[in-house]
Amino acid sequence: MLLIPAIDLKDGQCVRLRQGDLGDATIFSEAPASMAAQWLEQGARRLHLVDLNGAVAGTPKNQVAIKAILEEIDGEIPVQIGGGIRDLNTIERYLDIGLSYVIIGTAAIKDPGFLRDACSAFPGNIIVGLDARDGKVATDGWSKLTRHDVIDIARKFEDYGCEAIIYTDIGRDGMLTGVNIESTVKLAQAVSIPVIASGGVTNLADIEALCAVEDEGIEGAILGRSIYEGTLDFAAAQDLADELGAP
Repeated sequence: MLLIPAIDLKDGQCVRLRQGDLGDATIFSEAPASMAAQWLEQGARRLHLVDLNGAVAGTPKNQVAIKAILEEIDGEIPVQIGGGIRDLNTIERYLDIGLSYVIIGTAAIKDPGFLRDACSAFPGNIIVGLDARDGKVATDGWSKLTRHDVIDIARKFEDYGCEAIIYTDIGRDGMLTGVNIESTVKLAQAVSIPVIASGGVTNLADIEALCAVEDEGIEGAILGRSIYEGTLDFAAAQDLADELGAP
């Protein structure tokens, strides 16, 4: 299983939020590029960036920090990004500067035609981010809850040609309360494209639980607060995931 360290960017700093609340941010580093180097050194095979300011503003922010991270990584591993991506030009610019995957969240819900066009224009590079609370999709940096059922939306977007789905349980994100295995498996079983779990991963027991259902279509997990606060050692977690996933 692929374990992906998250670097959430707010005002050029590496932070973590609780349940997506920008007003409840903990700063973990003022030099996000150094955090990227740390995760690379510990064996990360992909990085997950979130432009938090961009997610709220609806347009990319934190460009200096993003470019610094890409320079630090220097193409050694893929990097994916989400937050404030609302048009094809933004996607093209991100791919041109070295990002491997672009995550479309709010815009996919509000303008499905944009997602369809993005998947057509950039095949293999588009991931859909579905953030949900109690099975309903949220948008605009998680500030607005829709009536859309997450599984219905996932099936629709699967047909567009998305590379994968990142499923975040908002109620657990940043809370260190354990990953929502049941909801993640339910979603993965409903679609044929890979699902990446996000939100609530706390310790090695969560890694074991995810690996136990990997065959259901769960390709990986995004790790955030746990690896910053030390409840989960990233290198040990990836070693365990590799061991459990070995034939």
